[in-house]
Amino acid sequence: MCGIVGATSERRVAGILLEGLKRLEYRGYDSAGVAVIDANNELKSVRRTGKVQELKDAIAQNPLDGTIGIAHTRWATHGGVTEANAHPHRSEDEIAVVHNGIIENHERLREELKAEGYVFNSQTDTEVIAHLIHHERKTKGDLLDAVKSAVRQLEGAYGTVVMDTKHPERLVVARSGSPLVIGVGIGENFVASDQLALLPVTRQFIYLEEGDVADINRTDIAIYDTEGNSVEREVVESDVSYDAGGKGQYRHFMLKEIYEQPIAVRNTLEGRLSETTVLDNAFGENAAEILKDIEHVQIVACGTSYHAGMVARYWLESMANVSCNIEIASEFRYRKSYVHPNSLLVTISQSGETADTLAALRLSKELGYKGSLTICNVGSSSMVRESDLAFLTRAGAEIGVASTKAFTTQLTGLLMLTLGIGKYRGMPEQQQEAVVHALQALPTKLEEAVALADEIEELAQDFANKDHSLFLGRGNQYPIAMEGALKLKEISYIHAEAYAAGELKHGPLALIDEEMPVIVVAPNNDLLEKLKSNVEEVRARGGLMYVFADKNAHFKSDDTMNVLNVCHCDEVIAPIVYTVPLQLLSYYVALIKGTDVDQPRNLAKSVTVE
Repeated sequence: MCGIVGATSERRVAGILLEGLKRLEYRGYDSAGVAVIDANNELKSVRRTGKVQELKDAIAQNPLDGTIGIAHTRWATHGGVTEANAHPHRSEDEIAVVHNGIIENHERLREELKAEGYVFNSQTDTEVIAHLIHHERKTKGDLLDAVKSAVRQLEGAYGTVVMDTKHPERLVVARSGSPLVIGVGIGENFVASDQLALLPVTRQFIYLEEGDVADINRTDIAIYDTEGNSVEREVVESDVSYDAGGKGQYRHFMLKEIYEQPIAVRNTLEGRLSETTVLDNAFGENAAEILKDIEHVQIVACGTSYHAGMVARYWLESMANVSCNIEIASEFRYRKSYVHPNSLLVTISQSGETADTLAALRLSKELGYKGSLTICNVGSSSMVRESDLAFLTRAGAEIGVASTKAFTTQLTGLLMLTLGIGKYRGMPEQQQEAVVHALQALPTKLEEAVALADEIEELAQDFANKDHSLFLGRGNQYPIAMEGALKLKEISYIHAEAYAAGELKHGPLALIDEEMPVIVVAPNNDLLEKLKSNVEEVRARGGLMYVFADKNAHFKSDDTMNVLNVCHCDEVIAPIVYTVPLQLLSYYVALIKGTDVDQPRNLAKSVTVE
């Protein structure tokens, strides 16, 4: 959600800024813009709605010539999708600002600034920052002092970068609740909301902490904490790889990432399992000291990660003998909750920057949890740095907005966490060993699931004229049904709902007719016979069924039921395996519907605002 890139250099920076924006397209956006200060110390900018390519084409027609600049991709919050609302925002043709986040007191500040004579040209909260900094700079004289004074007046979340024609060699940046990273170069320095944007120009990064303000020029970086004290932040060398054009043989990043799941899971498992259990250091250096005392687990997450947490509750309670609650982060942080003795807070996030989940983690430090653990795909993220323990999923960069390999590697990590807690809670060694063997077999089972793609592509034709669908599952497959419904609605825009199959008779049966496809996940487990009864309830009312079933579950296709046989697998890993066919179904239906698979409308990859 929203992307920031900035650069100060001896060379022209417009190309660097545009390439950075291109690499941040996966985050989701609806407009983009670039501003530079030219050799005459004049502010020049170009903004466009739509894709970064449209901005690039516009700049090709009217080049921006400057050695310092800022750029942004915007995901609309305050105000519609217009060029006037696109970033960067300016004040008096002297100050330019880009901003991620939401300024909650922008209306009051707007009225105060209007009274000072400032004219607003947009509906955004960000323009308030530009005028406020300009106003403060008039009295303070120095840009750094002006930014420090301005941010003390802001309420909400912001990652912001400022440049000023009166100080044409400097970028001043501030972080509160929205991530920013400084890229360290030789005779040049950079800033971005995501290190991926800067990989072509540097591998050396400084991750700003909450409340930091930094003053950056070509050769120096000065950082100040929330108290205004000068501080040193560690320079970290990144080993992340990312190819902005790396779809390879695949039509979309999403399909590529579906096919990458076997290797992503294999990487996630590597070096973390013994022959009989999970190694404690998979979760961090001091994991054993925390995990051995855990009596309750509180999971907090959003969206797809929330569904992963729902599956984990079944595992933790049935195998690890520990109670578990799962809650949506935006609800958890705004209610008074009871903290069980010796509780572990588990946050789950692909990016490690999800605003509500990060806020819940920070809140937990005041509530008396025994410890915190994050399951995350980005080792440099705020959640990893601020949690006591961390499990990195090793999924690699996930570019498609609809999460695929991040989800299955999260589930893999949560099953390993079940082992990690269970061995201290009396989980039998034989059961631990059985789970280890199932995990070791998982990459192969995922390869078998991906091999169903051609059959699923053919099945997807039936959804060409459908606008609604139901997904059904029982036990730990109910959250997988929810994830399947989410994927279908995210990228095909078909309305989809998921239900625990036993709930059919309590309302959803009223929706069943020949126009309502019903998708069922049916592994061969102890709930299979119950699920078959639910299937018959649908068939008796004229419903059209699509059953993803274990090949040993004895479902047979007929005029009312289309059965797709999924490989037989151990019950404990079945939720992970059955995720893949549902991802493929959503992908091929979206192709038929003609939607933007990798960047679905109105959605963002990393949700860094509430």
